[in-house]
Amino acid sequence: MHLDFHQIDAFTQRPFSGNPAMVYRLDAWLDEALMQRIAAEHNLAETAFLVKEGAVWHIRWFTPTTEVPLCGHATLASAYVLFELYGEPGQRLDFSCQSGPLSVSREDGRLVLDFPCLPPRRIDAPAELQQALGMPLVEVLDTGKELMVVLDCEQRVRACQPDLPALARLPWLGVMVTAPGERHDFVSRYFAPAIGIDEDPVTGSIHCSLIPYWAARLGKAQLHAFQCSARGGELFCGLAGERVKIAGQALRVASGQLWLD
Repeated sequence: MHLDFHQIDAFTQRPFSGNPAMVYRLDAWLDEALMQRIAAEHNLAETAFLVKEGAVWHIRWFTPTTEVPLCGHATLASAYVLFELYGEPGQRLDFSCQSGPLSVSREDGRLVLDFPCLPPRRIDAPAELQQALGMPLVEVLDTGKELMVVLDCEQRVRACQPDLPALARLPWLGVMVTAPGERHDFVSRYFAPAIGIDEDPVTGSIHCSLIPYWAARLGKAQLHAFQCSARGGELFCGLAGERVKIAGQALRVASGQLWLD
């Protein structure tokens, strides 16, 4: 048996930037352990698996070590594959996942994710977090699954070199650091060593919490964001009530077949 795969760089217009994701469109679900082994074999931040269920695409995402409940860049990549490589008609795709209904639309040359709004709540900074990041923290917020750490400027975000083993010991999936941007409304980076991702290049899902935070702080509903990892990625964001809009572009960098015989 063989399976077709497609590697997509999401939130970018240039190859080898943005965030790479592997996408498999399946006729039926594989064994969960097999999907995890496939994701480990590709060793990208996320591998997405899709199965059509009625009018909706059920989507699941795996890091090299675990399944995750929500992923933005691999959903954007999956929509690109369905629209551009498999010729799905119309301007919108509906997905179902562990986190509820999602959709992706084609608008003005971009793919637009419709994701849940997950406002963070302020907490006292854990002492271990301060030690792991090694720089002054303006405030710390809990999104429910990750920590959001606000720094005072973009340069501190870019210079952040956390103690990754120390972050992995914290009881959260990952830690995002964010600050006002110099050429964007805000910038961010995301570290998730506890789930096999030392640093994710561009993370759509964390913007479910970044968007409501920065929209309130800056007093605006439309935001231009940049995730300033080594690869970097640009996101066009909007707050829409209990949902957020996260838009970007994508391109294919590879396609192939995985042989399981």
